Formats: sequence, structure tokens, C-alpha cells
Amino acid sequence: MNNELQLIDSITPANKKEVVGQMFTSAARRYDLLNTVLSMGMHHYWKRYAVNLLPLKEGESAIDLCAGTADISVLLADKVRSSGRVVALDLNEEMLLLGDKKVREMKLDSIISCTLANAEEIPYPDNSFDCATVAFGIRNVTDIPKCLREMHRVIKPGGHVLCLEFSKPTTAMMRALYDIYSFYFMPYIGTWLSGDTTNVYRYLPESIRRFPPQEEFKAMMETAGLKNVHYTNLTGGIVAVHQGEK
Repeated sequence: MNNELQLIDSITPANKKEVVGQMFTSAARRYDLLNTVLSMGMHHYWKRYAVNLLPLKEGESAIDLCAGTADISVLLADKVRSSGRVVALDLNEEMLLLGDKKVREMKLDSIISCTLANAEEIPYPDNSFDCATVAFGIRNVTDIPKCLREMHRVIKPGGHVLCLEFSKPTTAMMRALYDIYSFYFMPYIGTWLSGDTTNVYRYLPESIRRFPPQEEFKAMMETAGLKNVHYTNLTGGIVAVHQGEK
């Protein structure tokens, strides 16, 4: 399927932030709807499952990178309660505005604050948070190892890093079925429902294909300084939850 990877080959480290940013700005308005349709509702389960793995307690703090429309941030707020704090950080202003709107509508703005910033240059001091999360976003950053080092930097000793991301299905049959769906159905459904003209729904499956498989990403987290790194496959490895500690 090499011909399906031509779009992502045109994205370089020099232009990735701008190109991917334009894609998500274009898709932002219907992003939540498309997530639900394209995942057949499974993204809600994956996100709840991942956040429930965190030993985050009432009154603690968390930072959610590539927060988008703040789904994970809202789940984190439910764990830290009114005495805790959550930072929803994203580089895309349009997505973050939608996340902030959701936070305010749910009356969680006393817990969740939205920060427009790059996940590779987190504007908070060392040892600021009890945990750092990123869900379906780390494959979109320009420098994944740098982002992981930043997550390690801003959590406290004993704190946790959690990465929820699309991964490599564990069986050949599952990989074949997923490739057919993601390369042939997802782009058409996503483009039709969103009205997007930036090819974001071609970029997404391509970026998933290029993302490191489970063991390789585990090694990247360890190289970033995290300990006790492990992962859990969900839905046959279509998605994996990676966790590590400082």
C-alpha cells in the first residue's frame, strides 16, 4: 500500500507543525462527531479505560497534552475533583477553543485551564504535575522523543505518564481488516461528513501506519527516562495504552 503513503511523505519536520495544524483547524468543527462515527463509538471506551488506569487522586494535578476538544481533560477532572487542577494544552487554537467551550458548558472551568502551547516545549516548571497524558496526539508532534522528555520533566518524582495511541493490531487478519477500513473507508467517510478539503482524513491513517509499534514506543518512553514502562492493547491492538513512571 505504498501509494497510500504519498501524502505523509510530503510532510517534513520543517513544515509538519503548520501542515498538521491547518488540517486540524479545518476538521475542528465536527471533530467530536467524526471521532464517534469513525471509531464506531469506541473512542469513548478507550479514553475512559486509559484514564481509569491512572492512580490519580483527589486534589492532585494533571496536564493533558494535545488536548484538542478536552475529552481526556474532562475525565481527569473527575478524578482530581474540585480541589485538584488539570491543564488542557494544545497547539491548535481552534481545537482548544472548542475544548474550552466544552469545559465551560460542563462547569469545570474552576478545575480545567486551557493553555495554547507546543507539547514539545511545555511552559511549566520541572516537577509540576502528578501525571501527564496524551491521547491520539503524540503521533502528530514533530519530535516524539522530545515530547516524551518534556512529559517526564514536568511530572513529579513518582508521577505517571500515560500515552493512548493507535498502534499495531496483534494479528495479521486484524491488520488487514484495519488497513482496508482506515485507507479505503475512513478518508471517504471523514471527508464527506466534515466537508474537509485539507486531506486530514487521509493523513490520519497514514500517520497511524507510521507510528512506532508497541515495543518500539515502549523503548522510546524508557529512553526518555521513564521507568516501569508497560502497555495494554485494546481492541486487538488497534489502540494501545502505554504507561511509565518518573
